[in-house]
Amino acid sequence: MRHCRCHQSGTGFPRRRLAGVALQEALESKAYLLGGSDYCAPAQLVGDFLRGVPSTQFGEVNPSYTPGVRLGDLSQALPGYAIDAIREALPAFGKQIRAFERHDAVLTAVESRTSSPVRITRDPGSLQSLNVRGLYPCGEGAGYAGGILSAGVDGVKVAEAVAQGLL
Repeated sequence: MRHCRCHQSGTGFPRRRLAGVALQEALESKAYLLGGSDYCAPAQLVGDFLRGVPSTQFGEVNPSYTPGVRLGDLSQALPGYAIDAIREALPAFGKQIRAFERHDAVLTAVESRTSSPVRITRDPGSLQSLNVRGLYPCGEGAGYAGGILSAGVDGVKVAEAVAQGLL
C-alpha cells in the first residue's frame, strides 16, 4: 500500500490524481482483512457502532450480504472522520426515518464502488460509441449513470437505440 501526503485538514485524503482510487483500494483491502480474507464483509450492529463497542451477536435483523459477514468493530474499517460523520448521521436520519438507527440493524463495510470516473463518448443520436461502431456504452461503467435506477433508465434508452438500428 502506498502512503502519500495528505491535506492539512486532517481528513487523510491524499492530494494527487487518482487519489480516490487509492483510497478505495485501501478501504477495500482493509475490509477484506477485517472480514476474514474470504470475501465475508466486516459488520457491526448500529447500537454497538454508536456506543463504540464491537458486535458479537446479531439481534432480530439478519444481514443480506450473501458471502456472509463477520461481526466486529467497523471503526477499524474506515478513517476516523468517516466514523465520526456516520455516528452523527445515524441518529439524525433516525429522527426523519422511523427505525433507521434501529439498535440491531446491521452496518456492513465497505461500499466503495461509485460511478465511472471516465465516460466512453457516444453519438447522441445512435448512442453508439464514437470510436467503435456497434458498441453501445451505457450505464455506470460507461459514465452515463449515477446509480442503479439511472443505469436502468440508460439501459432502456440504449436497448431502444439498438432495436431501432436493427429495423
